[in-house]
Amino acid sequence: MLATIPSPAQGVWHIGPFPLRAYAFCILAGILVAVLITQRRWKARGGHASSVLDVATWAVPFGVIGGRIYHVFTSPEAYFGANGDPVKALYIWEGGLGIWGAIALGGLGAYIACRRAGLVFPAFADAVAPGIIAAQAVGRWGNWFNNELYGKATDMPWGLEIHEWDSSRGEAARDAAGQPIVTGIFQPTFLYESIWDLAGFFFLLHADRKYKLGHGRVFALYCCVYTAGRVWIEALRIDPAEHILSLRLNVWTSIIVFTGGLIYLLLSLHLRPGREQAVQRRMAANGTTSTTRTSSTAMHPDIEGDTQDPGDPTRSAPGESGPSGHPGRDGPSSTLMSAATGITASHDIDVSRSPDSKTHPSA
Repeated sequence: MLATIPSPAQGVWHIGPFPLRAYAFCILAGILVAVLITQRRWKARGGHASSVLDVATWAVPFGVIGGRIYHVFTSPEAYFGANGDPVKALYIWEGGLGIWGAIALGGLGAYIACRRAGLVFPAFADAVAPGIIAAQAVGRWGNWFNNELYGKATDMPWGLEIHEWDSSRGEAARDAAGQPIVTGIFQPTFLYESIWDLAGFFFLLHADRKYKLGHGRVFALYCCVYTAGRVWIEALRIDPAEHILSLRLNVWTSIIVFTGGLIYLLLSLHLRPGREQAVQRRMAANGTTSTTRTSSTAMHPDIEGDTQDPGDPTRSAPGESGPSGHPGRDGPSSTLMSAATGITASHDIDVSRSPDSKTHPSA
């Protein structure tokens, strides 16, 4: 076994005057992974892959801004403390994006985009949830390149070497012999979170496939899964952070988000039997015999092709058009398949339909 896990001594490379930052590439790679996975899941629900890019053009900028605001708010000393520099709050490329700020403002951007395109927002949130946690698994490696957000000192064989870091240059400080200066061996919390997120990605796919969650429940489950890991990982970290009642602010945020996700899941359980029965009654009344409405898809709680959920303000009524003219109803489709994993599941919904479409997307 390795005595320690090495850290990069350089996180920025230059091509002429242009800096290439590993942190930025990790974030971009995570976004790409999220988009590819969401496109597969969205298409499986009867949507168009291009719709994901349309939503991403709103969600990504909103998310980056929200993530930076949350980071600055929860770690203000570096920017507004005695030796802080407020201007550096704008230096996103030096690292520092808070996930819950990114989710909150990114979610707002996605909601705006879905409303503009007449897409069903809860269905889109379910489609994107596994992609988000997969993106986090990739993006966390940016912290490794920046030698940041590590945990307590450790003598475990998977301890992480951390260099004395010059953030302005994006590289380790060096001694007289030109060797990177190692400050110590610490818990690799970035690695713990990356592994947890990857496991959470597979768990969400499995749960969605097995229980056909739908109606925002996949996203709620994502909130619970991610925060359950974030609580204990955050407790290991030693980077400066605001504390409330001796707990880091991110721990409190995780507890609140976990509780909210759990409450939503519990409250939504009673909806499922009634919604299933409503779908079956409508199908029987309309004499629906389409082969796409199998016994498994007909029981999916998000299938709304024949019924309408009056409690969902983001869902257009059957036959109505959203702001851009796309009907906002749900209906059955074909097979869910995760990009980059090949894992499939068998429940899909019609999340949008072009006004000039003559056939159902799953037909």
